[in-house]
Amino acid sequence: QGDLDETGDRYIRYITGGALRMQTLINDLLAYSRLGKRELVRSPTDLNQILAQTIDTLSSQIAEKNAIIHAVPLPTLPVEAVQIEQLFRNLIENALKYSGYDPPCIEIGAELKASVWTFFIQDNGIGIDPEFYERIFSIFQRLHSKSEYSGTGIGLAICQKIVERHGGEISVTASPKQGSTFWFTLPLNGESQLSR
Repeated sequence: QGDLDETGDRYIRYITGGALRMQTLINDLLAYSRLGKRELVRSPTDLNQILAQTIDTLSSQIAEKNAIIHAVPLPTLPVEAVQIEQLFRNLIENALKYSGYDPPCIEIGAELKASVWTFFIQDNGIGIDPEFYERIFSIFQRLHSKSEYSGTGIGLAICQKIVERHGGEISVTASPKQGSTFWFTLPLNGESQLSR
C-alpha cells in the first residue's frame, strides 16, 4: 500500500478480497466433505450447553446486531456434539445475517412428539419466498448477491447433512419480510426417522 497508484491499490484489494473468499469457500467445502467421511460418534449431550457455547462463540456478532435470543430448555440427546454445535451456529448466524433493518429477535425451542424431538430457530428477518424452500439446502445455492450478504452458499447444505446423518429432517417456513423458521428433528434414541 502506498507504492502503487489508486488503480493499483484497487486491484490489490480485488485480489485480496478474492483470495479471502476462495479460502472461505475451500474451508466450507472441506467441512461439507468431512461430514460423511467417518462414522458418527454419538454420546449423551446436553444441548443447553451446546447452545450456550454457540452463543458465546457468536457473542461479538450478537452484540454488533443488538440481537435478542430467547431459548427454552433443551433436551440431552445422543448426538455428535461438534456437529450439532455447527448446526446451531450456522442457523443462528443466518438469523443474524439476514436480519434486515430491525435488531434480530431469535427464538429457539424444542418439542418431543412420538420419540422425535422437533427443534425450531425462528427469526424476524427478511424471510424467504416459498418457491426457494428446497433450493436453499442445495450446495452453492444463494438467493442474494455477495455484495448484499456474505457467504458461500454451503452453510445450509452442511446443516442438512448434519441433521440427516443424525437420522432427522430439516425444513423451513417463511414469508418475505416476515422472518423465517428453520425446523429440524432429532430422534430421542438416536435411531433414524428418515425411512419411517
